[in-house]
Amino acid sequence: MKNLKTIAIALFVALGTTVATAQTKKIDASKSGINWVGKKVTGEHSGTVNFKDGALVFKGKKVTGGNFTVDMTSLTATDLTGEWKQKLDGHLKADDFFGTEKFKTATLKFTKIADKGNGVFGVTADLTIKGITNPVSFDLTVKGNTATTAFKVDRTKYGIKYNSKSFFESIGDKAIYDDFELTVNLQF
Repeated sequence: MKNLKTIAIALFVALGTTVATAQTKKIDASKSGINWVGKKVTGEHSGTVNFKDGALVFKGKKVTGGNFTVDMTSLTATDLTGEWKQKLDGHLKADDFFGTEKFKTATLKFTKIADKGNGVFGVTADLTIKGITNPVSFDLTVKGNTATTAFKVDRTKYGIKYNSKSFFESIGDKAIYDDFELTVNLQF
């Protein structure tokens, strides 16, 4: 009986220590950001979208988790001005692209993390856009109170098929490539 109590106390202390050493660091949404690039046969467009909130979970200096919410209503083009910018912003927020009136946020939740050394972590995460969830993988580099990554997302996996050659073979030079590129900068 005494051994059982000793084991129970040891487990409690061990679990308490594990929980106590995990640290959640919330991002500063006003200083963090996402840049995007969408390419088409005849060129490309670029812009930004803002975080609503998010956090990385650390155990010591190792990333052990992460969860982020993106404000899709903040989606905007930065390579255009005036009427053309307004048209592109409106089209990207429309139902045939991101449908931001109905789907105001997108989320990213880390599911697997591998420490690659030197502050680099291989991450697999569930990305949800327009209510559809698919896995994405990327390397996350952490230095001090910042983290950065870049990866591509296949928009067609989230029901965004507008002018995709994968679905409209005869679209010619009006085709928009399925992948869009994201560059993410986090400050916490």
